[in-house]
Amino acid sequence: MSPAKSYVTFSPDPSNPQKMRSSLSLLVLFPLLLASSARADLTEEQRRLPLEADAPNPNLAKIVLLAGSTSNKAGQHEYFAGCALLHDWLSKTQGVWPVLVADGWPKNEAVFKNAKAVVVYADGGAKLPFLAPERWNVIKNLVAQGTGLVMLHQAVDVPEDRAAEVQQWLGGAWQKDIGCRGHWDMEFNAFPAHPSLNGVSAFAAPLDGWLYNLHFSPDIIPLLSGSVPEKSRSTPDAREHAGRAETVAWAYKRKDGGRSFAFTGCDLHRNWSVEGQRRFVLNGILWSAGTTVPADGALVPMAAGAIGTNLDAKPPAHPQTQAAPAIQ
Repeated sequence: MSPAKSYVTFSPDPSNPQKMRSSLSLLVLFPLLLASSARADLTEEQRRLPLEADAPNPNLAKIVLLAGSTSNKAGQHEYFAGCALLHDWLSKTQGVWPVLVADGWPKNEAVFKNAKAVVVYADGGAKLPFLAPERWNVIKNLVAQGTGLVMLHQAVDVPEDRAAEVQQWLGGAWQKDIGCRGHWDMEFNAFPAHPSLNGVSAFAAPLDGWLYNLHFSPDIIPLLSGSVPEKSRSTPDAREHAGRAETVAWAYKRKDGGRSFAFTGCDLHRNWSVEGQRRFVLNGILWSAGTTVPADGALVPMAAGAIGTNLDAKPPAHPQTQAAPAIQ
């Protein structure tokens, strides 16, 4: 049975001209009010950005950035602000056109047409923004067409019944049967030869949030690996690999010819101020889109104060709880 619908009705009264004018005004304004409330959770600053602005030229490499809805506390899971930074850097990249999308999914799905890559920076598990069948089919068809796929942080966590398919798309999927997660410092100073690491020098990501020990396809290309606290090995499978460096970022060339890239960090928004991290992620996005990654890496200038812009409207974090505690 279809859910009951509620309607707002207006009944102009010809015998009362003033009331009639008011009613007609409401009829004109009501669609506008609905449109303005569709993104009521966005801040005034966020609404000033060009949302869902499609590429004016089909020759540009279009990259769609799906920023997840508001999540967690201030300074964590700042999906919109993070995608806004990526949008800014990609806008400065020759031959590329980024499309910024709020709330995890576009109002106009036409922005996906001819996309070279889709970036998913959002909550995972049951909150993954494309789980509805019609949305799932959109991503599935894009992948089948060779569109690049990038999934950041929690997005690599997928429901159990979708994990096998996502593993085929992305090269890996986090599942609670073997996967582990938590917050701690990580340092990266040994890199394989791969375009996503062009121009990336050793960097540290302080107290970030990580997911590791995923179900991986055998032919992924590990990009970032490092030591993790042994206490974080919360599953029997992870404990069997004590002392092993764990992969938290990888590249994957799919059998259909498409490319995928994933990084399980970037939980703490402040870590976008780390040049190595932002160049690495931007390089990975460009690689997934099939564009040429500059030999010295992508340009990722960070303007003064940019890290504090376009944040979600969340209660301010208490000074002692601004960052999640590390696992010792």
